[in-house]
Amino acid sequence: MRSDIVKVGYDKAPHRSLLRATGVIKDDSDFKKPFIGVANSYIDIIPGHVHLQEFGKKIKEVIRKAGGVPFEFNTIGVDDGIAMGHIGMRYSLASRELIADSIETVVEAHQLDGLICIPNCDKIVPGMLMGAIRVNVPTIFISGGPMKAGALPDGQSIDLATVFEGVGKFQSGEINQKQLDQLENLSCPSCGSCSGMFTANSMNCLMEALGMALPGNGTILAIDEKRKELAEKAAGQIMYLVEKDIKPSDIVTEKAIHNALTLDVAMGGSTNTVLHTLAIANEAGVEIDLHDLNKISAQTPNICKVSPSRPDIHIEDVDRAGGIHAILNELSKKEGLLHPDSLTVTGKRLSENIKNKPILDNDVIKPIENPYSEDGGLAILFGNLAPNGSIVKTAGVEKEMLVHKGPARVYNSQDEALDGIKNKEVKEGDVVVIRYEGPKGGPGMPEMLAPTSAIMGMGLGTKVALITDGRFSGATRGASIGHVSPEAAERGTIAIIEDGDIISIDIPNKKLEVELDETTIAKRLEALPQFEPKIKKGYLARYAKMVSSANTGAILKI
Repeated sequence: MRSDIVKVGYDKAPHRSLLRATGVIKDDSDFKKPFIGVANSYIDIIPGHVHLQEFGKKIKEVIRKAGGVPFEFNTIGVDDGIAMGHIGMRYSLASRELIADSIETVVEAHQLDGLICIPNCDKIVPGMLMGAIRVNVPTIFISGGPMKAGALPDGQSIDLATVFEGVGKFQSGEINQKQLDQLENLSCPSCGSCSGMFTANSMNCLMEALGMALPGNGTILAIDEKRKELAEKAAGQIMYLVEKDIKPSDIVTEKAIHNALTLDVAMGGSTNTVLHTLAIANEAGVEIDLHDLNKISAQTPNICKVSPSRPDIHIEDVDRAGGIHAILNELSKKEGLLHPDSLTVTGKRLSENIKNKPILDNDVIKPIENPYSEDGGLAILFGNLAPNGSIVKTAGVEKEMLVHKGPARVYNSQDEALDGIKNKEVKEGDVVVIRYEGPKGGPGMPEMLAPTSAIMGMGLGTKVALITDGRFSGATRGASIGHVSPEAAERGTIAIIEDGDIISIDIPNKKLEVELDETTIAKRLEALPQFEPKIKKGYLARYAKMVSSANTGAILKI
């Protein structure tokens, strides 16, 4: 066992003495058992994580019964909704790297034999997976589960996106303070990751397709008793993975990543999932060309829409309709969409896991012969405005905005843009440009849920497009194009756009262009002043110095 290096031999007496002092070691026989790390992301300030302390206790009990010795440790977490729209959002994406580093540090420092990861929200899922791939010990994921959708007195289902858009409606006078208060009080009724197909739930669902989590990981509600049963199964399964020495490198392969991206476009998941999948692939040594995502999307039908793309459907509905494995089973009916021979943490191939998993509600999960669209819900756009790519959630774009041309309304920060939207500077037909909010420029590539929700709430969702070198929340919908690369801080074309420049968006043909000739672009770039970092000390300063562009996953490079 890896852990023998800290527990076997006369020279390890000091090590064993310290291990005994923890109280985790019950007797000498424990030194003959595998040491299993339980990486828990419990934290009080994130609703998706407040219940994970008790969750972790149950998992440790099962590990011990199964013959392992559990050692629990914690990672940090950032709640994107609470961090949204202020300096705190700069830390959200950047926290992913700290989480990966913390997994690597604890597992390697103590030479643990196996690992159970208990994430739930946003950056925590990919951060833990990046760390797990890096240390490459047998690992299984069990998320805390999604939040139940909220409901208005008339029965209309609502969620966090409803509240953000409610702010825009309040600003435009469409709703009053009492109605906004009602949305605030009813939209998030329980613990769990926010109830739509936002980034957290997108990543937890992708973990099933990737093979790193058991069926049900992405869709069983946090408050459902079945979630506890799933946690117990995962805790028992880690001992099997350790015994058989099945590691992340055996599971997170190029084929598995292809499966995850296929599920993503089939459900119109969060654009952030692409950013994280690129980072995960980098840790796994798998190269992904963004053009390949367009190929996957072109052949993958969009068979499931969840809030925000379809506001009346939430993750609990997907679970009721058969869950992620029902979607994967349906996708497997079309030749070439999936790699069914991919290994999973069940010890079986994906094809075995999804066999006989039917759709139980054709309104929630469409049969493959009757999809929402013949192609997937995400697209990568290229052009002189995004030479290295940009991304849009096509599943959330209204048909009339799939092709749009209009004058640029340029803002050098999200705060400037919010002020401009509030002051009604943005007019019908405009293309709002928010720049210097990329990985380096932000720094931290903050999400743009506040401005996109304000645009939606003010009734401009089918009349205005938004592009940025920052990113969007999974709760964003509309013609919102993010991850423009190279970013403004790296002297990308987005840095030289001026008010009134005509921007052309053609989502069906994957194009994002500014109507300027190469000579004009070159002259403006030459006149562009050197980028001055906004933050000059602490973690974000170090992050900005080392982070790569969004098209490579915003990873840290030495």
